[in-house]
Amino acid sequence: MKIKRISNGTSGKIGICIIRWVVFALIAFVVLMPVYWIFISSITPPGELFKSPIEYLPKHPSLESYQFLVSHVGLLEKIRNTIIIIGVTLIVGTFICILGAYGFYRFRDRKGVNLAFLFIVATMLIPEVVTARPLYEFMRKVGLFDTYPGLIILYISSIVPFTILILRGFVGGIPVVLEEAAAIDGAGFWQRMRYIILPLMKPAIATVCIINFISCLNNFFTPLYYSNHIQVLSVAIVQLPLRDNMYGVPWDLTSAMGWIILMPIILFVAIFEKQIMDGIMAGGVKA
Repeated sequence: MKIKRISNGTSGKIGICIIRWVVFALIAFVVLMPVYWIFISSITPPGELFKSPIEYLPKHPSLESYQFLVSHVGLLEKIRNTIIIIGVTLIVGTFICILGAYGFYRFRDRKGVNLAFLFIVATMLIPEVVTARPLYEFMRKVGLFDTYPGLIILYISSIVPFTILILRGFVGGIPVVLEEAAAIDGAGFWQRMRYIILPLMKPAIATVCIINFISCLNNFFTPLYYSNHIQVLSVAIVQLPLRDNMYGVPWDLTSAMGWIILMPIILFVAIFEKQIMDGIMAGGVKA
């Protein structure tokens, strides 16, 4: 009788495990199938895209779409613009947010500090389209429209609320006695930041940099609305030339550009998935 109970329990666990893997497989198929289809469409010649029946493996794979993007669309220039804007945004924005998170936590007892923090976090609830028109006029009047500094400022402003929210939680986990001991030994503010705060915040900084990189790379509204000549990868997909039919969508070029945008995001998430989740959970709980 005892052996029968153990057998029933084991079979039940196996059944639950099988159901779990079936559900995982279905979810993975739903999520990954569009990504796979974009990649296949990007290496399929235009004349074979709409063959019937559908071919899930191209018979004549080609890199013609990518070559066309490089030679006729200025793909390399768009990649350069993207690297410059996102690179400066991550460096400058992360530095500002570290100082902001430190100040908002260490001086939270000062009058108005918590109110300022809540005001900054609340800006995440405001849709970009609400502030688009007045901000557009302001950018034109101050000469920042369609410039690298203007786009970088807008990108930084978009990552500041979330970054400060996460980093503030990590600052709260650093004992203040470490800074007090360093101050007694004669360390100034910048020395304490360099040798105590920053080393302890490396996991948090890495997490927000990864998330902000993905967010900036996916940012479509800012470069589309506040720039005409400076083009990045996220808006290039809607500016592809029509090759043969002026009323037809160049699906091969669209798929190639989409895959170029997706590839770094997929790699970053696949490599740093654990750090991303741990950083968000830890920062959210401490905040």
